[in-house]
Amino acid sequence: MIIQWNTDNSLITISLIALVAVLLDWLLGEPRRAHPLVGFGRLVETIETQCYGRLGLTPWRQRLQGLFGVLLLLLPATTLAFILAQQPFFSTPFSLLICTLAIGHRSLYQHAQAVILSQQRGDDAQARRFAARMVSRDQATMDVNRATTESVLENGNDGIFGALFWFILAGAPGCLLYRLVNTLDAMWGYRNQRYRDFGWAAARIDDLFNYLPARLTALSYAILGDTKRAIRCWQRQAKAWDSPNAGPVMAAGAGSLAISLGGPACYQGHWHERPQLGEGSPPNVDDIDRALRLISKSLALWLILLLLAGAISYAYA
Repeated sequence: MIIQWNTDNSLITISLIALVAVLLDWLLGEPRRAHPLVGFGRLVETIETQCYGRLGLTPWRQRLQGLFGVLLLLLPATTLAFILAQQPFFSTPFSLLICTLAIGHRSLYQHAQAVILSQQRGDDAQARRFAARMVSRDQATMDVNRATTESVLENGNDGIFGALFWFILAGAPGCLLYRLVNTLDAMWGYRNQRYRDFGWAAARIDDLFNYLPARLTALSYAILGDTKRAIRCWQRQAKAWDSPNAGPVMAAGAGSLAISLGGPACYQGHWHERPQLGEGSPPNVDDIDRALRLISKSLALWLILLLLAGAISYAYA
């Protein structure tokens, strides 16, 4: 069921806005200056300074202060978006703007292509620098192809399909809320000493918002590649991954591409033994491009199905 979110909430309108937003994102990319999420990130840092509290607080007190910070950051922006989405003659352009800004297909492609081109030129140092912009593991010890392929597959959900899912379900307010939740998780959702308790609410809310989109993304990856292998890897391997949503997405993506991901990785000087995802050889530079193509095909599938659903609903309205 589509939530009532503007003066024309028909599925055909939603599908057309989504299509135009995807095209605009691909043509224009992210704003080079003054991206709204950059401003939101600075606000997150300010709220963290005010809400974090002193050292020595109990874990539950830290969690409560983190939850307060999350609500302080999310509720005003989402409420404003809901009000703006209700305004006649403004709801459609506003929804298009939010959806376009929330989708990061072009940005993901550009970041991954920078790694690919650097490796094709034989510039390993530059490839590592570009890959380090996509992942948080240590640059000097990372497996560039593995790290980049993992990031591409995971961010297919976080940067594209999750935003589309919430736009379809709840319009511009839902899409904006998802993107803000995702940004908060990226800043507070770590399991280190500083954020284990303070960032608990941000991480759990992000898990909730990504639960269905991640599984639809995993299903898309499976359908458009080695389906049997992808489903098998998803069923057997995803639950061993530390993230309940990244596990299905990356396991299905790796299985679909018949490559092996996971394994040891170094974060802030500490090695972590991660379970294997997928089946096959470790990824090479061509597999990064294959992962990008898998995302593009999945996005095309989503848009085709959405447009068909919109056309059918329009025909029988």
